[in-house]
Amino acid sequence: MQADERWQEFSQRMAYQGHPHLAVEAFDPIPEVIARHNERNVHVLRALASLDERRADNPGDDDSPLMQELQRMDSKINVLLDIVDRLLVPASVLPPRHPVRFNAVGVVLPESLLTPADTLLIRLHFDACRALPLELPARFGRSLNDGSAFVYFCEMNELVEDGLERFVFCHHRRKVAEARLAGATESVLGSKHRM
Repeated sequence: MQADERWQEFSQRMAYQGHPHLAVEAFDPIPEVIARHNERNVHVLRALASLDERRADNPGDDDSPLMQELQRMDSKINVLLDIVDRLLVPASVLPPRHPVRFNAVGVVLPESLLTPADTLLIRLHFDACRALPLELPARFGRSLNDGSAFVYFCEMNELVEDGLERFVFCHHRRKVAEARLAGATESVLGSKHRM
């Protein structure tokens, strides 16, 4: 019954959709290990949020020399972070990318990735910070008709849940902004061609 309730809750919430590097393995839910995962996940979500905020800021609106210099420094820091991230975790050792849809309740992923275990560990590596994966304990919820499965998160503390909610919301907001910008650009280009 809990799986059905979790599926309903998952379906009613906004979800992240993408193709992160993803691995699934059997997991033994020992309280000390779960506490470490929760603590680490809070740090990962904070790191992802801060990296995302820096990318979302648009200092180009101010043409002052100070803002231009800050923008150059920000670009250099992003390049350094990317280099360090690639050195720490080369693409060759990352798990493959898979389509996922997730929120703070659970994740829909290819069913072929699941292993027969009571508790699973879902490991998600995002491009913004590949060296720091989210590691989320989960349980099987249900098979879906398209070859995917829903697994719901368990043993997750409130801070991780809140962080996931914020991560999903920010991702959704960024996608909406990108779509609006693309629409505005097409509109401007279309009007120039008509002139």
